[in-house]
Amino acid sequence: MTAPPDPIIDDTDWASMSDAQRVRHLEVEGYVVVPDLLDAAQIAAIKQELYRLPTIGMDYSENQRTCKDVQWTDSPNCIALIAHPPLVAFLERLFGDRLICTSCVYALSRPGHPGIAIHTDSQPYGSAIFGMQASAPRLVRVLYYLDDLTPERAPLKVIPHSHLSLHRDANPYLRYASHPEEVMVTCRAGSAAIINQAVFHANYPNRSHEDRNMLAIAYRPAWAGPIAEVPEWPAERVAALPEPVRALFGSLNTREFDFNVANRPAQMAQAAPGINPSRWFVD
Repeated sequence: MTAPPDPIIDDTDWASMSDAQRVRHLEVEGYVVVPDLLDAAQIAAIKQELYRLPTIGMDYSENQRTCKDVQWTDSPNCIALIAHPPLVAFLERLFGDRLICTSCVYALSRPGHPGIAIHTDSQPYGSAIFGMQASAPRLVRVLYYLDDLTPERAPLKVIPHSHLSLHRDANPYLRYASHPEEVMVTCRAGSAAIINQAVFHANYPNRSHEDRNMLAIAYRPAWAGPIAEVPEWPAERVAALPEPVRALFGSLNTREFDFNVANRPAQMAQAAPGINPSRWFVD
């Protein structure tokens, strides 16, 4: 059997990026890493809470385990992370809109985890796996890595630019076992990878002898609601969240658009900084 080729490892200097450069990398490549968002004490406190949570194995491997809706558990440090100021500030700049948090999931990749199939989190008509929330036209997922992401320890896999393709191979309902131009992304514990929901991504197998812990939190801009009604957050549970976090748990059905927009509305704007090409270069 022919050995697989050595992976292409992303060697970007993430720490040197300005926010404008991060926006460009996320919008063009489909992903970006923001390093050192959490210190060792924060990581330890979050992991201690996550270790108490019950997890379930995935249908393809007991070594890939998850716990959904971490925001409703007794995990104050995890819950506070949803409103982590530096990350929220970046997302507010990225979207230029009020944020809606749509999920908070603990993912545990144990040694022996075989890797996830290459997929997208964007399902324009919804799906059995992701529900109708995946039909939101804009969404990013923030992957907080709580362990060093090494080539052996289930690192992130991305096909850069794949969210831009108009080809049938970019049908967001397709899945792939591998791809010759996939890229491996590694980083230090306490870093976060932010991925466009439409980019094809996965993770590699965990060939190490250590667990890989991650907290994945999804956000979308307020205007970009799903195409159909979805169940709302339980009001009594939202009311019990700390204020900075509660502000991010607005209605999951929030949609701010005008179905009856005219061809030439009155009083149209003559500037829109959020679509300036220069936004990629000016902080």
